[in-house]
Amino acid sequence: MPRPVTVTYKVWSSPAEVALASARLLAARVEQAVATRGIARIAISGGSTPQATFKLLADPSQPFLTTVPWDKLQLFWVDERCVAPDHPESNYGVCRDLLLSKVPIPEANVFRMEGELDPEQAASRYESLLRNTMKLEGAESPVFDLVALGMGPDGHTASLFPNTAGLDELNRLVIANHVPQKDTWRISLTWPVINQATEVAFEIEGPSKTDILAEVLTGPRDPERLPSQLIRPSNGKLLFLLDEAAAAKLPKASEVFTTPDGSNKVGTLEI
Repeated sequence: MPRPVTVTYKVWSSPAEVALASARLLAARVEQAVATRGIARIAISGGSTPQATFKLLADPSQPFLTTVPWDKLQLFWVDERCVAPDHPESNYGVCRDLLLSKVPIPEANVFRMEGELDPEQAASRYESLLRNTMKLEGAESPVFDLVALGMGPDGHTASLFPNTAGLDELNRLVIANHVPQKDTWRISLTWPVINQATEVAFEIEGPSKTDILAEVLTGPRDPERLPSQLIRPSNGKLLFLLDEAAAAKLPKASEVFTTPDGSNKVGTLEI
């Protein structure tokens, strides 16, 4: 049986509010980690959802440019498409254009996946990078302060797609995963690595995710079809940042939490 996990889902009225909550979460985790041990290690995802968060983190009208200790942040990627860094579909390239080029993070602190290489070579090189940067030995897994995830309308997360070989990998840190349904290869952290993070947070928005999110959290366990169900952090806690559309079919969140923008809802599930 999988380990029990408490899911906390926080619900805002709009995607813009979710993006701001995501930016605040990232900033807070960086600040906490730096205060504790002088460095923060964050792994971010690609796709369209985090782009609004990147823009907020780089926005001069927001506090993040000056409050986040950018020089103490080490930034990693959860996954990458097998394209060059200047390709419009590159997860790194999008983040570089929207965030990295606008904030004072040292270039040496940015650890991209090399999507332009042979997929297996890129995965092997990124695994070596993780081991060397985090001084890992043997079967040790990296422990990120935050892993930020999204979820596709097919239930995939990272580049762990339904019914792909990468779902069965337990020993590697990084894999090249062939995705037949997209006729492509992807590079991805493995789900055991994601589950070792100090905090794992999904950011999910929109009506296209309503049904699949409810199925992932409240439906039968079927991780081959719904890979997001593999994300069960070892600390027993999992966070979802949602808009009302994405959360529409979850049990109604009743507890009120207060943000600078007003009162919102929070609910919990045991999975």
